[in-house]
Order: sequence, then C-alpha cells, then structure tokens
Amino acid sequence: MTLRQRLWNPYVLVFISSSCTMVIELVASRFIAPRVGVSLYTWTSVIGVILAGISLGNYLGGRLADRYGSPTLLGIVFSLASLATLVPLWLGGDLHAFRLPFETPLLVWIVIYIAILFLVPSVILGCVSPIVVKLSLSDLKKAGTTVGKIYAWSTAGSIIGTFLTGFYLMSRFGTKATIVGVSVLLIALGAWFLTAVPWRKALGCALVLALLYGGSLLLLSRGGFLMAECMRETDYFCINVYEKEQDGRTVRELLLDRLVHSYTDLEDPTYLAYGYEKTYAGLIAPLAKQAEGIDAFFIGGGGYTFPRYLQTVLPESHIVVTEIDPGVTWAAHTWLGLPEDTSIISFNEDARQYLVANAEEDSYDVVFGDAFNDYSVPYHLTTLEFARLVDYVLRDDGIYMANIIDAGTEGHFMRAFVSTLQSVFANVVVIPSTSDWRTSTRTTWVIAGSQARIDLSRLPEGYLAVAQETLDGYLAEKPHVMLTDDYVPVDNLMIPVAEASFGSGALAPERWASMRGRVIGTGAGVLAVIGLGLAGWSLSRRRRDLAMAVADPADAQASEIEE
Repeated sequence: MTLRQRLWNPYVLVFISSSCTMVIELVASRFIAPRVGVSLYTWTSVIGVILAGISLGNYLGGRLADRYGSPTLLGIVFSLASLATLVPLWLGGDLHAFRLPFETPLLVWIVIYIAILFLVPSVILGCVSPIVVKLSLSDLKKAGTTVGKIYAWSTAGSIIGTFLTGFYLMSRFGTKATIVGVSVLLIALGAWFLTAVPWRKALGCALVLALLYGGSLLLLSRGGFLMAECMRETDYFCINVYEKEQDGRTVRELLLDRLVHSYTDLEDPTYLAYGYEKTYAGLIAPLAKQAEGIDAFFIGGGGYTFPRYLQTVLPESHIVVTEIDPGVTWAAHTWLGLPEDTSIISFNEDARQYLVANAEEDSYDVVFGDAFNDYSVPYHLTTLEFARLVDYVLRDDGIYMANIIDAGTEGHFMRAFVSTLQSVFANVVVIPSTSDWRTSTRTTWVIAGSQARIDLSRLPEGYLAVAQETLDGYLAEKPHVMLTDDYVPVDNLMIPVAEASFGSGALAPERWASMRGRVIGTGAGVLAVIGLGLAGWSLSRRRRDLAMAVADPADAQASEIEE
C-alpha cells in the first residue's frame, strides 16, 4: 500500500471541503458589506446562493463520479475550487459598480452580484461529496453506514468552518487573508491528487500547478487585489479613517463599511459637521441653561463626535456610551482624538441589553440614538418595546433623540418609526436635514420624543420641525406599521433608500476593460487546470488498461467493449 493510499481518508476530505464552503459563505457576507451593506436581504442572498451552489454541485458531482470517478477527478475539482475562490478578489472591487443595461430591482441585482462572485466555488466544492462517496463504496452491504459517516463528517466540517470563521478567522486575519488561506488549502489538496502518477509526470504536474497558482497570486498582489481594504476589520465593520479638508479645517473622516459616520476636528471637539449633530446640540441647549451637566446615554459611539462635544460644552455631564464594536471605540481612541483617560464611560455591548440590565439603577436626561448605519438598521432598536424601555430610563422631562435615514414621499421607515414613538411619548417632533425633504430620495431625520414639551427655540438656523398638521398629513398618505419585537420589517421599509443609494448606470469603460482582462485570465487558468487534470486522468486510464492487459488479455478486451 502506497503512502497516498494510506493517507486517503474520505471523511477528512468531505470535512475539509464542507468547512471551506462555510468559510466562503461567512466571508461572502463580510466581503460584500463595504459594497452593498449588511441587511436581511444580503444574508438571504448569500445563504441562498451558497445552498444553490451546493445543490447544483452535488448533482454535477454525482454525474462526474459515475463517468470519471478517480482521485485525479478530485484533484481537478479541488484545483478548480481553489482558483474559483480567488475570483471575488479579482472582480469584487469593480463588479459592485456594474449595472445591467435594463431596469433591475435592487434585490435581484444583489443576488446576481453575489452569485457571480460566490456561486462557482460553492458549485465546485459541492461536487466533492458525491465523488468521495463513489470512491469509498467497496462493499454495498455497508453502503448505508459509509454514506452516513461521510454525511456526518461533512456536516461536522460545516459546523467547525462556521464557528472557526465567525469567532476567529475573520477578526484575526481579515476577509482577504481568509479567502487566500482557503484557496491555498484547496490547491494543496488538488496538487496531492493530480500528482498521483509516476514521479516524472508528478513533477511536471506540480510545476504547472505551481506556475499557474503562483502566477495568479502574483497578479493579484501586483494589482493590489490582496491589499486590505480596511485599516481595521472587525466582526462588525470595515473601519477606515481618512484625513480631508472641510469647512476650512483639517478633519478626520470615519468610514464604517460604506457609510461616512462622522467628521472629527482633533483640535476642536465642538466642531459638528452633520446637520443631525447640530440639531442634537440645539435640542439640548435649553437643558444647558439649567445645569452644568446632564446625564446622557448614547446608543452607538461611532467617532464619539457628539459625546466629545457634550463633554466640552457641559463638562459636568455624566456620559455613558454603548458601542457594540470594540474596534470602533479603539479607532476613536487611536485616530479620532478620544483620550484614554476620558470621563466618557464606554461599554462595548448591545445598547438594549445594557439598558435592560441597568434600568433599575440608571436614569438619564437625554438618550441619543446613533446606531443606524446607512440603510442597515438594528431592528431591535426601533420597536415599541425598546421605545418603552427608553422611556423607562428617562426622567420625567427627558428627551429621546434618534437620527434615521429615509426617503421623502416614498419613504416608509420614518412613518413607521414616528408612529411607534407616538404610541409611547406624549410629544414627538420630526426635524429633517433639508427643506425639500418631500422630494428627496434620501433624507436624514432627527426624531425626538418626550413626555414633556420639547423646546425647539435653539434649533440651528435653517432647521425647522415639521408642523404637526403637515406631519399628520404625511403619515396618513401611506399605510404604516407599528414596529414591535414580533413584527419589525425594517429591511422591507428601507428598500427605497437602498435603491436610491445604488442608483443605476453601467461600469465605466476603463474599469470594464480592466475587469474583462481579469475574467479572461481566470478563464485561461481554469482551462489549464482542466487540461492538466484530463491529461492525468487519461494517463491513469492507460496505466490501468495496460495492467489489466498484462494480467488477463480477455478482461482487458471485455473492458474495451463495455466502454
């Protein structure tokens, strides 16, 4: 028995292939986040595309196994899967800007985008299990046991791949490094099986694979496709910080995935760039007359722009920030001027869970909601139950302020959110960031709720609350839902905003030319691996036929007749 035969283990092979499939699935969700965001629709699309690929791969793998079942076929499959895994790195940077030449619903386009990047590797890896089953069945009396074990190990691999990726790989190595790691593992398996020929032929196969795969990585590296896209990649966000000139000053821009979250002037903590921040400042200004400080709770820290502002203008304030991503807090300390010894108290946990745990001990003058990332909305922070929790921790004259993004006339989320708050707070005011909010396809709103009258006298110039009569008419124009923990279709409600964010239009000609070259190069590599595998498979068949002829010429002739 050869070393290769001793190391053949069908259970290990399906374990590895299934683990790699789940790694790709979880990586896909993070890979697309800086491009198309994170929502129920992106997760649904990723899961659906990967499952479709596995299903199609199982079918094709079964057909291939019956016709060409051999270790060489496994070598081809693993090698092709390795190359296909690199495709997102080649195309992902440009493909998200591509639009079909005809009108396409956003949800359909997201599915197509994800399928182009991740369907092929999932199809190819789906071929592995049927081939391994075919090569493992030597005794039909034990077929059930053998197949059951293979499926069990395959599922175990999926479980390990899921936990390993979600809890360790992506936060430790990042998305691109994880993709390359999977690709290297698969090419190693492919080389192992493709070189199952005499040593001279094996050396040739190994050389071709090394040149092909090494060349692919070299091209990716020289083209900058292996460079990290994030200054820090966490379990939640791709974090980047840039420096730019704005309003006659140098500011730092915090980018979380695809949203510019905040602008920070390191020399002036009172600088507020966004309209909603200025509105926040106007709403708390009346409170500043009454005390040197207030008790404030922030849902989401981001760049800590407004907590630093509040700390500066009301130095006696007690400020608590819940920022679920420790990486965002770290970025604020490292790049955005938040001192390590700040009096601002930060907790890296979910805001709702924090309030539930501390509702009996804590009370606040103001609760600021700033956890909505573009059209990716943490739905559990929008519901009736959460609004009641916020009201519980507010003092009698306390104010809850939240900034949200929605379209104007076509918007649905703002209507639902306001109606939900109106069922809890006696007074709810709506302050848009633009006067033409009705015709705008994307407007930032500040929604404020309180049991007491809300003083609007200090709003910044140009910012006016929507008149109650106008607001009532706006809410009545379209049916809207009450957001509850049981029913909170936020992703559906945000579709108009998402569609406006992506717009339409084809990929620029120069970017399309660049991507086309990469597509052609990838295709050439795939054809080379297939050709290499077919050559190895043909050689293996010839060797087998020759051995049969030497052993029994009659059997060899019968085999030729059957084929």
